[in-house]
Amino acid sequence: MSVKALLTGRVSGERLELVAAGDWTADQARELEQQVIRATPAPKGPVKTLRIDMQGVAKLDTYGAWLLERLLRGSSEKGIRADVVGLPEQFRVIVETVHQTTEVPNPERVRRNYIGDWFETIGENIVEIVRSGALFAQMLGAVTVAGLRILWRPRSFRFISMVNQIDLVGWRAVPIILLITFLIGAILAQQGIFHFRKFGADVFVVDMVGILVLREIGVLIVCVMVAGRSGSAYTAELGSMKMREEIDALQTMGFDPISVLVLPRILALVIAVPMLTFLGEMAALYGAGLVASLYGNIQPDVFLQRLREVISLDHFMVGMIKAPFMALVIGIVACVRGLETKGSAESLGLQTTNAVVQSIFLVIVLDGVFAVFFAAIDK
Repeated sequence: MSVKALLTGRVSGERLELVAAGDWTADQARELEQQVIRATPAPKGPVKTLRIDMQGVAKLDTYGAWLLERLLRGSSEKGIRADVVGLPEQFRVIVETVHQTTEVPNPERVRRNYIGDWFETIGENIVEIVRSGALFAQMLGAVTVAGLRILWRPRSFRFISMVNQIDLVGWRAVPIILLITFLIGAILAQQGIFHFRKFGADVFVVDMVGILVLREIGVLIVCVMVAGRSGSAYTAELGSMKMREEIDALQTMGFDPISVLVLPRILALVIAVPMLTFLGEMAALYGAGLVASLYGNIQPDVFLQRLREVISLDHFMVGMIKAPFMALVIGIVACVRGLETKGSAESLGLQTTNAVVQSIFLVIVLDGVFAVFFAAIDK
């Protein structure tokens, strides 16, 4: 027959001595609960130390170990130093396990300073913008140095790698670029005809579409598509290589990752984007001419004649000049974000998203800078 659970105590000055006996199990839950509550020292009392003698305990399960832990933790929270002595060796593992797994009470919630958090967020964003700018400049410098090194030793350039990248980012992107730009040109023409018709000026839609497509919309749409398609691919490829430590392996073998991985990709973009821009502009003009014929009753010969009258070589050159610079920005941002990837899939996804967003943002900003520049020189 098991011994009845007991917990007796004796106060000696500032010290409280508790003696445990019997079965500290779930079967004795009611009596144990009451005795532990009565034995717990009162806050701000004379007791400063607590000594619990567990030598007389015959049985102990997780419930009893939890009660012991609650007694110790409750005393500690009141500033009372508590010690356990005489614990049988067969019970030590279960007591330590309960001590490690029981949850610590949640700390009191601190009132948030929303104004301070707001300024902190602004500061962090400013620091990240400055850091991104520094990384962009560093990559631009590294690519420039690698390019000069290739000019000095042309045989070290990986021409096959660049051709392969031109195939991936250029040739294979032609169908989607043609489709999107065709639709954009058709939509511009339809909306222009719809509104110009109110003033009897349907033919002026040719002026609007021609100038917009050749100077702004054509190159902008192509670069946005390239940033979402090829820029994200660059970031994912380099990020995966960084996660698998392949880039570190290249450096260990004496290869420069910028010359081997980054430079061929950026040159491929600089070559492919102007070609895609030309094809995209032609597709947009064809879409506009088709809509003008079917929806606006503007015959193709009239459309072409008007286009020759209002469009000059300057309009075409403005769009084509922008293309390689935008391609350079997309390539550098994509490669920087890929090399910034850490060792997790979450980091890879975050950097890929950042690459696309930053590339599109910088492309639009660069387009605005070029617009101001060409307006200043009357082009």
